[in-house]
Amino acid sequence: MPTYDYRCKECGHQFEVFQAISAEPIKKCPVCGSEVERLIGGGAGLVFKGSGFYITDYKNKKDNTSPKTKPDSSTPAESTLKKETKNSD
Repeated sequence: MPTYDYRCKECGHQFEVFQAISAEPIKKCPVCGSEVERLIGGGAGLVFKGSGFYITDYKNKKDNTSPKTKPDSSTPAESTLKKETKNSD
């Protein structure tokens, strides 16, 4: 629920009221009973809650433009056998 600011047109008393958006605006000053006007507020602005940001809050996006290399599918033993076979020819 938002907080609304009011000012009395007669005595100048300013006050805040915490009320629902759907609630009727206040019409009388709590001090003198005269008519009040609702003031235009700047809002609460940006509110941070908690102790801060964490590394897990945002994923790091890797650069997808770099070419992907395919690992050699042969095992070290197979590559040794291929070299030995070539040497024996």
